[in-house]
This record gives sequence, C-alpha cells and structure tokens, in this order.
Amino acid sequence: MDEFASEHMPTVQEQYGRLVSVSLPAEGIDPMAALAWAQGQPRFFWSSQRDDLTLVGIGSAVELVAYGEARFEAIQRQAADLFDGAVLVGEGQAQAGPRLFGGFAFRDDAVPDEAWSDFPPAHFVLPHYQLSHSSVGTWLTLNAHIPADEDPASLTGDLHDALHERISELQQVAMPVLSMPAPDALTYPMSYDAWETMLNDAVGRIRAGELKKVVLSRVAEARYRDPVHIEAALAYLADAYADCYRFMFEPRPQRAFYGATPELLAKAEGDRVRSMALAGSMKRGDTPESDAEFGQALLDSKKDRHEHQLVADRLRDRLKPLTSELTIGQTGLLKLSNIQHIYTPVSGTLKQPKGILPLVEALHPTPALGGEPRDIALPLISELEPVPRGWYAAPVGWIDHRLDGQFSVAIRSAVAQKNRVWMYAGAGIVADSEPSKEWDETALKFTPMLKAHNAVLSAEKSNHKDTENTER
Repeated sequence: MDEFASEHMPTVQEQYGRLVSVSLPAEGIDPMAALAWAQGQPRFFWSSQRDDLTLVGIGSAVELVAYGEARFEAIQRQAADLFDGAVLVGEGQAQAGPRLFGGFAFRDDAVPDEAWSDFPPAHFVLPHYQLSHSSVGTWLTLNAHIPADEDPASLTGDLHDALHERISELQQVAMPVLSMPAPDALTYPMSYDAWETMLNDAVGRIRAGELKKVVLSRVAEARYRDPVHIEAALAYLADAYADCYRFMFEPRPQRAFYGATPELLAKAEGDRVRSMALAGSMKRGDTPESDAEFGQALLDSKKDRHEHQLVADRLRDRLKPLTSELTIGQTGLLKLSNIQHIYTPVSGTLKQPKGILPLVEALHPTPALGGEPRDIALPLISELEPVPRGWYAAPVGWIDHRLDGQFSVAIRSAVAQKNRVWMYAGAGIVADSEPSKEWDETALKFTPMLKAHNAVLSAEKSNHKDTENTER
C-alpha cells in the first residue's frame, strides 16, 4: 500500500459512524446458554473466575483488522477512534460498557495455513450484543452507530426497545444438553523421531551459546463426522478448568479459536498493571502426599527454575521502563487439575497509562512461549516448527472503551473449522532439555483440550513415542 493511500484510508468513525452503546440489567440470563443460542452468528466469550467476570459477545457491529509490524499500534489507533465520543447509556458501565474482543497471531508476518485462514495477524470485533455477568449483576449491552451529526437521543428509545425484547428472549433460553462425540480420527502430524531431531537441533544451538531458551510446539488434529460441538468443549473446560482464563473467538460461524489458559499476559486498569511469570511444569499427584512431592520436585528442579527465571527476569526488564513502581511477588506453585507450574505474580503502577495494547506489545511473546533472546528464538521457531502457530501462544482478550483491558496467552487451546480441530502444545527448551521428557510434557499439556474433545482414548495410543498417528 503506498503512503498516499494509507494516509487517506477512512477512519473507523468515517466507516461506521459514532458509537452509541446502551445497557440494561439482564438478570436471569445464563451466559453459556446465551452463547449456545447464538450459534450460527459471530460469537465471543471470555470468563475469568479470578476476576469474577464472564463476557459473551453476539454478532458483529465493528471489525478492526491490522497487518505487519505496526499491528499493535494500528489496533490501538482504530480502537481509540471507535470509542472517541462514544455515547454510553445505562447503569453498570464499569462492567457493561462496550468491549472489543480479539487477539493477535503469534507472528506479525504470519501466513495462515488451512487451520488459520480466518485469523489475520490482528483481528478485533465489537459485538452487536454483549452480555456482562459477575456476582455484582448481569447486563446486556447493544452497540449501534449513528451519523456524526445525528442526536444520540433520537436512537436511544429504539435501542431500549430492542434490548428489552432480546433480554426477554434470552431469559427464556435454557442451556442445552451437550455432548462431544469421539473423533473419527486423531492424528499427530509430527512423529517422535522428527520431534527428537528438532529438539536436538535446538539444544545444540543453546549449548553453543546462540540463545538461552526456545519454546517448540506440536499439533494434534481431530476429525469428526459432524461439525464440532464447541459449546460442549467450553462446558467441559468450565467444569474442569474454572480457574483458568477461558475464551472463544468465532468471527465466522464454525471458525473458532478457544481454550482455557492459566497464563495472564497483562491486565491494565487505569494506572495499574498486573502480569505473571509462568514456566516450569510437573504433573499432579494422585494423593496429597504425592502431589506435594511432585510440587517440591518441580521447585527443586534446576532446569525448571532456570527456565522460569528467564521468564521472570525478562518480564521485569520489559515492564520496568513503563512503571514507576513494580512488585515481583513470591514465587510458588500454580496448581491446575492436571498440571502444576512455577508461578510468580507481578504488579505495578504505570508511568503513563495508555491502555492495555502498549503492554501487550512490550510483553509478547514472553520467554515462556517464545524464547530468550527473542530476536534469536523467533526465527528459530519458524525454521524448526513444521506447522504455523497461527494464534496459538499469542495474546487473546478484550479492550474496553477506556482502552484498558485484559489479555491471556492462548495456550491449552484449539482452532476448529467445521468438523476438524487442531490442538497445540509446547515445551520450553533449555540446555538440559531431553526430547523424551519434553515430549511427555507436551502430552500432558494436550490433556485439557483432548478431554474437552472426547479424544483421550485415541490420545493414549497415539501419544506413544513409537506411534505417529492413529484412527478410529
């Protein structure tokens, strides 16, 4: 695109008009039932038990897309223009105000393969309807646009009527009984031999001093006879991984990216920022005693503590210039239902609050999902991994009308396209890494999404080091 053309591209308000966002209390609506009711439309979902917040988006009022190295700045500029002069009507705006849902590809120069054909390097959607639910209350928000010279009051009455009608409709919706059939086929495109070759290459470069760490991943693909029941997968994740950040981004029907990730990339609220270092993994024990033994073994592991420290140090280095005060919390264990990680919370006060996206740009990718140093690790990932990552291990989350927001790191995730699902799992590779142990770690990290897709029986066979794939 030439410079003249880029300077004369229409702004978001020139394309769509001025944003009017109207909210009403909407008690009695089940967020998951509303999400299932919206099947066949663009749908968006975010739920964090830690933050006492569940969000559901239905339909598409505005889409923001960006490409290339400046994608973070481009989305920031578009979002600022979208919300500039927006008229917000109704109570509970701290929770119910309009939000953009979306995320970024792992790389700014990502070339989508078949799995990621509907996911550009940066893509955000302002839903037509947005449900916000917490212990404080439930609100339904309707987002619409009017010409810049039109009086918002002239539209408010009609929007209220539309909201009342939709609230009444959604209050009658019950959560359907969901079940996920077993896949007809489950395959792992990368054999163990290929994995071993890839890791030995990476370890050799680390020991030679080219870099300190690189994160490498592999893929599992499940195929079903009928379109994938995404709602069933999310319902399972809600039960089994309620303490994770659960998300779904479905910009086109039956083209969805979703998961349950334990890792917060950043949360910005005014001048406050929160993040975490999460690296180093170990399975859970069957008894409290064995679980404590595994946890202590993880904390005592020189390899895992080194991997975690690389993440914590780099997180501190990237946030310190942006903050006037930065607190690195006590390192401990984050225990999930099938895995435990070494965990260090981080919080601080921003020098110049500009919203969430400058923080996302500064932090992504952390050494937990990319490597260290970043400029060496990222080209190596592209060189060694045979399958594009797409949005896996990248920032996914939401942006509010103040440009604050929250983003997680999209691990423990899958992308679905009609009757096919691709699941991803990675491991941090350092000088002491052993291919067989890292293979087993990725098998453990596949577990949440495999169980969510009723693919565990196939996985037990096909995850064996001597087996490349299996069908059933």
